[in-house]
Amino acid sequence: MPQSAVQIADHKGDVVVAGLCEGRVCIVTGAGRGIGRDYALMLAAEGAKVVVNDLGGSRDGTGVDQGPAQDVVDEIVAAGGQAVANTDDISDWAGAERLINQAITTFGGLDVLINNAGILRDRMLTNMSEAEWDAVIKVHLKGTAGPSHFAAAYWRDRSKAGETNNARIINTTSPSGIYGNIGQTNYGAAKGGIASFTIIAADELGRYGVTVNAIAPAALTRLTADLGIGDAPEEVKEAMSTKWIAPITVWLASEESSGVTGRVFDVRGELLAISESWHQGPKVTNVQDPSAIGPLVEELLLTARPNADMLGLDRK
Repeated sequence: MPQSAVQIADHKGDVVVAGLCEGRVCIVTGAGRGIGRDYALMLAAEGAKVVVNDLGGSRDGTGVDQGPAQDVVDEIVAAGGQAVANTDDISDWAGAERLINQAITTFGGLDVLINNAGILRDRMLTNMSEAEWDAVIKVHLKGTAGPSHFAAAYWRDRSKAGETNNARIINTTSPSGIYGNIGQTNYGAAKGGIASFTIIAADELGRYGVTVNAIAPAALTRLTADLGIGDAPEEVKEAMSTKWIAPITVWLASEESSGVTGRVFDVRGELLAISESWHQGPKVTNVQDPSAIGPLVEELLLTARPNADMLGLDRK
């Protein structure tokens, strides 16, 4: 039996093996396709009750379609699981509140919020429009903040009422946000903000029994379809499959992960790593004369590590 499995009795009194997330109420945003769909299906397979949120828009965020969320729900229910669909726009504060309330009213509570919804509107900075900037920041950054706000308020109120939480917020950042990628100043800024949001929210919410972590996934999805991976050899496609992302996320959603918070996990194929945040590097004694700053900066740069590339390694 896996270490994470537990034994419970079913309605006939027979002993069965419970899933890693047995009975936990989980919300997954952007769960109609891609990585989010994998999250929802694996959570349900591990015994969770899942709220499948997806507005059903295209990869650039335009359009609405209730089909993707309901399709995932139907698949979960057909396999014997419990799930409901939600098509609210989580980048809207009212929509985020409705989403959290739906989980609570439908399943009697909330244990896990996975903020996964996202869009792309890539453009070089010199050519980027205000609308392309605003849309990406809204869906990713505000779309993480809104659901987190209402979930955190729910858990805070439970804690103040004397209830115990073993709750999770799992956010989605990106190598583009923590390492940087050309053509994605809007996306990278949003994802970098989510990484910082994760660290701060973890410090704030620990007192209420809530952990906050983030995933920085690299996988072949419709958001990465134009990177040429779709034409890559099968072994490359296998290495970039979305199936590698869900296991760490589902584990973080479980009660086993209660001692882990404020961390960003870099997940790409068979590689699972922790991305370390900014640290103070080399230092010198500062001066007030700007004409004397140049030699000091030169001294600092001689021993400072270069910024990371998209693989999280030192740039050459």
